Amino acid sequence: MAQAIKRGLRGAAYAVDVSRDGEDALYQASINDYDAIILDVMIPKLDGFQVCRELRAQGSRIPVLMLTARDAVEDRIGGLDTGADDYLTKPFEFGELLARLRALLRRGQELRPSVIKVSDLEIDTRGQRVKRNEKPIDLTTKEYTLLEYLARNAGKVVGREEISEHVWDDTFDPFSKLIEVYINRLRRKVDEPFGVPLIHTRRGAGYELRAPSQDEGADV
Repeated sequence: MAQAIKRGLRGAAYAVDVSRDGEDALYQASINDYDAIILDVMIPKLDGFQVCRELRAQGSRIPVLMLTARDAVEDRIGGLDTGADDYLTKPFEFGELLARLRALLRRGQELRPSVIKVSDLEIDTRGQRVKRNEKPIDLTTKEYTLLEYLARNAGKVVGREEISEHVWDDTFDPFSKLIEVYINRLRRKVDEPFGVPLIHTRRGAGYELRAPSQDEGADV
C-alpha cells in the first residue's frame, strides 16, 4: 500500500519518502523538512499512535494524516488524541486521500493560496495549470512541481538542497545535474517565449523566481 500511495502522490506532483517502520519514520522526520506526514497505524516496531505521540512530544507541528484498518470510534479518538490532524479508514479512495492531504496543507502555518501570481505568471495549484500573459503553458508533472516550489518561495533564493528535498525525494543524487536540466526546461517554456525572464540563477546559492521590476544586476 505504501508503494501504491507513493506512486499516486508522485503522479500528483508531490515529492515522497517512505519509511519502513516507526523508528525509521521518527528518524526521517527529524532530519527532513516535511510539509505533511501520512502515517499508518499498523507499522512495525513503533506503531502509528506511538510515532505520532513522539512527534508531538518533540514539538513537531507537521500535519499528520493517520491511516488505519480499524473503524472503531475509540481508535479514531485515540489517533486524534495522540496528535493526528485527520484520520482515514482503509479501504479508501485515493482521491479522498488527496483531498484530505490538500486540506491539511492548507491548514499549515501559512495559508497556501490556490492561485499564485508572479508578475504575469499565474499558477493554479488546484488544477495544476500554468499560464503567462494569459497563454497556457504545458508542463510535465516534475516541471510543474519545480515551478510551484519556486513560486511559493518567490523573491527568495532557494538552494539545490531545498529543491531536492521538496521536489524530489531521498533517492535524489546530490551530484546529479537534474535540477539544472529542469531549470533549463522551465526557462524554455516559461521565460523564452515571453522575452522577460522570471527565473534567475544566483551563482553558488541557487535559483530565484521573481518579478522583473527588481534589481537585475546580481543575476545571470
